[in-house]
Amino acid sequence: MPDFFPAASDEIAFTKVKLPYGWLGNMSDHPISHKGVRWKTSEALFQAMRYEDAEVREKIRNEPSPFNAKLIAKKKEFVGLRVVEAMSEADLANMRLCISLKLAQHELLSRKLIQTGKANIIEDSSSRRGKGSRLFWGAMRVEGGWEGENWLGRIWMEMRSKLNM
Repeated sequence: MPDFFPAASDEIAFTKVKLPYGWLGNMSDHPISHKGVRWKTSEALFQAMRYEDAEVREKIRNEPSPFNAKLIAKKKEFVGLRVVEAMSEADLANMRLCISLKLAQHELLSRKLIQTGKANIIEDSSSRRGKGSRLFWGAMRVEGGWEGENWLGRIWMEMRSKLNM
């Protein structure tokens, strides 16, 4: 069962890239480089990191849309080639790496993250269908608070703590 945490007066819930705090999402237009390879978004790199197969990784990397890069990574023909299980400890480590690269390579984002102060950061997945990963990476608004593990929000708050040290 996903975690429940009460709504706080000082919280930042992010959804779409074009909305306030959309830069916290992996679909935001902030290219990153990893091991000498340029990725259009942290979402593309994150999805590709689930694979060792160079051809699959390149298909994901070359997709102009971060959403479509995610869809390519989830194709049935590729899922059997995954070396990192979705929502595993290795997946979390990969997400931490993607977020840290995004911050390191976009100084403005580091400053924006520090400016969030001590606010709870939540990936608001309330409008998405299904349960699975949306309640792992994000949380949905329920009466009196949020339901979900909110790992993406937690990772952003971890990174903020490191920046504030």
